[in-house]
Amino acid sequence: MSDTNDNKAGPDKPDQLSAAGTGPEAAAPSTVSEQAAPAPAEVPEAPRQNQILKEIFGGSAMISLLAVVLALIVGGILIALTDPVVQQTSAYFFARPGDMIGAIADAVGGAYAALFRGSVFNYLRADDFAAAIRPLTATLANATPLIAAGLGVALAFRVGLFNIGGRGQILIAAAAAGYVGAYVPLPPVIHLIVALVVGLIGGAIWGGIVGLLKARTGAHEVIVTIMLNYIAFYLISFLLRTPGALQAPGQSNPRSGPMLETAQFPKIAGEAYDLNLGFILVIVATIYVWYLLNRSAMGFQFRAVGENPHAARVAGINVKATYVKVMVIAGALVGLAGVQQALGNFTGGIAAGLDAGIGFDAITVALLGRSKPVGVFFAGILFGALKAGAVTMQAAEGIPVDIVLVVQSFIVLFIAAPPLVRSIFRLPTPDPNFHWRKPKLDRKAEVAK
Repeated sequence: MSDTNDNKAGPDKPDQLSAAGTGPEAAAPSTVSEQAAPAPAEVPEAPRQNQILKEIFGGSAMISLLAVVLALIVGGILIALTDPVVQQTSAYFFARPGDMIGAIADAVGGAYAALFRGSVFNYLRADDFAAAIRPLTATLANATPLIAAGLGVALAFRVGLFNIGGRGQILIAAAAAGYVGAYVPLPPVIHLIVALVVGLIGGAIWGGIVGLLKARTGAHEVIVTIMLNYIAFYLISFLLRTPGALQAPGQSNPRSGPMLETAQFPKIAGEAYDLNLGFILVIVATIYVWYLLNRSAMGFQFRAVGENPHAARVAGINVKATYVKVMVIAGALVGLAGVQQALGNFTGGIAAGLDAGIGFDAITVALLGRSKPVGVFFAGILFGALKAGAVTMQAAEGIPVDIVLVVQSFIVLFIAAPPLVRSIFRLPTPDPNFHWRKPKLDRKAEVAK
């Protein structure tokens, strides 16, 4: 039996083995692990138009714009909550909801319409064009010191320094320019130039002290600038109360004498408007800072130190000297705001409170402008508009000026939280490796390809 079975199976086994060992299947691996992995499919590159749209809608400029929109929405909610008519109509909301909705629309719409009339264009006086555009000139006049101070703060930010000493630099610059403008008579054009230069030097020296202490001793610039704010305030207060120093002769008030006409900034839009030469100077300062940061060797050193001071030191950049340079320039830029206050806005005499919070508002302007010169310029105009329109909003609608301060505070809050803004509006996250301009291939690589 066994022989018979073996004989029957014998011829079959060699056939099966020969069938399995011959043919094209014989070269294939016998196990799954030995099989070759399939080649990964090439993912097509996204169209460049989509990448550009992603950068636009997820970039810092869009975040800043939407932060302003969110802050205005929050301000509108506060206006509606504090409006007496809205509060009255809320008592019977479920009976007549239209009354409350209409009251909210009237309160918020009326407030922001008044803000627009007081800051951009007074359409209620459209028949008189000169009067209708006066709010716009007031906005630019209010924005002038904010832009100048914001540029100084933004420049320090780009180097990794927090210039919180805008108030002190403004006061010192205003005192220096005010002394020359009020008590040093000179020929017309020379007088204005000398007062301007002396004011800028005063702000540069006060800012340079911070950079020098940072470079020599490692003192933190935030602490030093805050302390110098107090020193500048009480020093100017003392000089304004001292006869023969800054105090006007023959009076006991802590105020300097009026600026001589030869030292006052001339009006550039006529005597009916507050806009003066200072606005032209901040435009020049904006162009200078842009050129400094983007087209000069010194600006490259500033940006390198701001990105990584240790790597910049290894690359041969004198980090300590960079700190001193940037604070001198930043102090001069902030000092331009003090010169504008002394020779442009307070020509009747300077006082210790002429900074008017500009030194701290400049921090908000620099943050909103993303520490970029052009961004700071437009951020300053926005805050100048809020400041100019707040007065009209209070006079026409009875809305407290503090609402504008709340809006400014929420702008800072949303600017400091880009992921929050992106999540609210479902914005894409920008690609850090994206380049607006495609890099040009090297000629050798092109030929080799």
